[in-house]
Amino acid sequence: MAKAKILICDDEAEILRYLKKILEGEGYHVETYSSGTELISRLEGSGFADLLLQDMRLPDMDGLTIFNQTRRIRPDLPVVIMTAYGSIDTAVDAIKLGAYDYITKPFPKEKLLGILANIFERQQLKEENRKLKEDLQVKAPQLVFRSRQFREIYDFTLQVAASDSNILILGESGTGKELIASTIHNSSQRRGKTFYSINCAALTETLLESQLFGHVRGAFTGAFSTQKGILAESDGCTLFLDEVGDMSLAVQAKLLRVIQEGEFIPVGSTRPQSVDIRFVAATNRDLEQEMRSGRFREDFYYRLNVITINLPPLRERPDDIEPMALHFLERFSKRMKKQVTAISAAALEMLINYQWPGNARELENVMERAVILARTNEITVDTLPIWKKDGSQLANASGGSLSLEALEKEHIRAVYEANSQNKSKTAELLGISRKTLDRKIVEYGLGSR
Repeated sequence: MAKAKILICDDEAEILRYLKKILEGEGYHVETYSSGTELISRLEGSGFADLLLQDMRLPDMDGLTIFNQTRRIRPDLPVVIMTAYGSIDTAVDAIKLGAYDYITKPFPKEKLLGILANIFERQQLKEENRKLKEDLQVKAPQLVFRSRQFREIYDFTLQVAASDSNILILGESGTGKELIASTIHNSSQRRGKTFYSINCAALTETLLESQLFGHVRGAFTGAFSTQKGILAESDGCTLFLDEVGDMSLAVQAKLLRVIQEGEFIPVGSTRPQSVDIRFVAATNRDLEQEMRSGRFREDFYYRLNVITINLPPLRERPDDIEPMALHFLERFSKRMKKQVTAISAAALEMLINYQWPGNARELENVMERAVILARTNEITVDTLPIWKKDGSQLANASGGSLSLEALEKEHIRAVYEANSQNKSKTAELLGISRKTLDRKIVEYGLGSR
């Protein structure tokens, strides 16, 4: 890392020479100024610097005035005040206004260098944290759209994310409800914390309760140790309740207390634990109908539904199909290490005219398969399925039926060949064990040719 640029402002020539000598000896770049006027002029011109060493007593300008002017021009510039014993109170005032530290004259070289080292170490950590946050944002799932309709939804999502209110996301399966939920989290004040997610439809009532609330040792048969639940883990974070419409009434009642009181009791315990959680829930069910049928609690619904976001199905926003298809194309081409970069006009027309009952998730699956089957750098009609009018899949465009077994064989073959028949890497990319891959290679006759 290059050494920092340090500005020094002091009216004593001996002090300036002394500091310049020792700091340049440590590899720092140093500029010296003997008046506040010169310093302020320098900052207003080419204002870049990493640190300012400033004396509190200068002939042309009061020390606090210089400091306040510096803060106005460069609010992020760390300032260390140099002061004589008799003006420590003024230095302390500067600390209260935002100066990093002060040092009393005369001071040993080691003390000054220690202060500088601490400042630049902290600056480096801040920069690393900033880059880490940028990397996390880059790696976060992307919302891809072109339609004005979804732009309005996106803008509304960013607006409500700034609040800390609970949000209910409604929409058909595959419309991107979890993607919207993660966008809410990443755009909120909790974005530096973890985004937790639980699928309420994937677990039985007992398992869901245990996963959410945790349990203490001996709470039930097989509870050999205390288990921390997702509610405890989510303290200070965002918790996404996916498929909340499938949650049992009993669990709804217990979770209602968490939302209302900000506390919960682990299974088998009597001690409440306080938590601060922002809830975002989603469902493809009609919750108002579920309430009328007695399958969803009204009080729980209104606690979750402070703000509602309705996601339209893909068939109602055809302008988004092309950018989404190209996004999936790029992703799967990189993953499979294939140079597939375009979609033919005929294939694109087929994609846009289809009704997409499975929404974005179905489009994602179609594009993954298309990349697997592609023989050139372009997705063509031959690599896409033909659909019946009712939306069910009929065959591939070349007329042959594509069974699940045939699709799996083609997928394994494509990844295996893209990785030069490296079995370990292929198994890792496919998410299967090496043993399973060996069996599939034999079963599908994919050995070296």
